[in-house]
Amino acid sequence: MKRSLGDAGELFPQSVFIIASYDEDGVPNAMNAAWAGECTRHEICFNIGDHKTTENIVRKGAFTVAPADADNVVTADYFGIATGNKVDKAEKSGLTFTRSEHVDAPVIEEYPLTMECEVTAIDGDEHGARIVGRVVNVLVDEEILGVDGKVDFGKWRPLVYDAAHMTYRVVGEEVGRAWNVGKPLV
Repeated sequence: MKRSLGDAGELFPQSVFIIASYDEDGVPNAMNAAWAGECTRHEICFNIGDHKTTENIVRKGAFTVAPADADNVVTADYFGIATGNKVDKAEKSGLTFTRSEHVDAPVIEEYPLTMECEVTAIDGDEHGARIVGRVVNVLVDEEILGVDGKVDFGKWRPLVYDAAHMTYRVVGEEVGRAWNVGKPLV
């Protein structure tokens, strides 16, 4: 038997993206954004409200995205709780923010993967927007790479946000090879 949940739209886990940017004075800021994702192999898209990060990205035309992992769940959550309009989140987090070599945005050294992005489209303004960025470079710690040289999600343990239960979960278990496990039905 199936039960109707009405228009509940938050049933699927969302990526926990930490979006980092610089303000007009070069001060780094980071925020937790769950309404985000890869919209192609080379693009990131996210919806963002009226935040310091929104203003920074509109002004600078660049940002970085560090998908949060289990080892950084505390700072990832902090980046979603605190506001950069009232506190220097980079300083308070105790993390290391360094300048990207490819875009005008910071890299958070403690996060094992960072996508460096330049803005290609903004639908809105500094008070709220849908932003698309082209990934110009990906930085990755070797510790999360598999023997094949690709990111190993079991080693990395990235977070997803379960909005239905307001909790973070970990990605990592492999349950079948894509474009393979379904072949018996072909």
